[in-house]
Amino acid sequence: MTRISWEMKLGIFLVAVSAMIYTVKFLFLGDPENTYYYIFNALGFLPINVLLVTIVLNSLLSIRSRREKLQKLNMVIGTFFSEVGTGLLTVLSEHDTCNTDIREKMVVKTDWVQQEFDRVSECLAAHPYDVDITQVRLQEMKDYLQERRDFLLRLLENPVLLEHESFTALLQAVFHLTEELERRNTLSGLPDSDYAHLAGDIKRVYGLLVRQWLDYMQYLKDNYPYLFSLAMRTNPFDSEASPIVR
Repeated sequence: MTRISWEMKLGIFLVAVSAMIYTVKFLFLGDPENTYYYIFNALGFLPINVLLVTIVLNSLLSIRSRREKLQKLNMVIGTFFSEVGTGLLTVLSEHDTCNTDIREKMVVKTDWVQQEFDRVSECLAAHPYDVDITQVRLQEMKDYLQERRDFLLRLLENPVLLEHESFTALLQAVFHLTEELERRNTLSGLPDSDYAHLAGDIKRVYGLLVRQWLDYMQYLKDNYPYLFSLAMRTNPFDSEASPIVR
């Protein structure tokens, strides 16, 4: 036996209520011609009602849904930078072969507008993101990422991230680097070809991290000034950054 859905039950109930109202009007007020005239007027306006409800209301609900998803997504991104991203950026930017250039660009100011973020984003597209791997303490990086492996796995399982391709790509790159470091029993005395391979993995992570960090800073600046303030006081690109408010 087919089960009637709640939508069908609601539709039947509403049609019955409407029929009852028109019947009561006809019995107590008479004037059937006026009743029929009103019914046809209402039916004629029904497609416009459907249009308004379907398109306008659906658009408003979609905008609200996108805002809620964006808020949840940026909460996840913020957690990522607190647990993993900021520490990685601090190390990698320190050993960036062009670190002076990128450090000057990434000190975000409170008076920045959209055009300033766009200008810096264009500059970052041309940045080489080369990291001097001979200066990176690979064992410390390995330990740092291993300690946060479970955290990274939980982030990858988060369905909210499916709609953010760039951040998903960043997580995959970080997780791949973690695996590359874990699979090696030792990170010293490796052949130059292997160091070059690891340098490529680090470069991929670094480039994605920088661009995602800038986007996140723009979001905080526009929506959460108090979080933006702390982020700037702990800016991994600012050698003079301090959480102390002065």
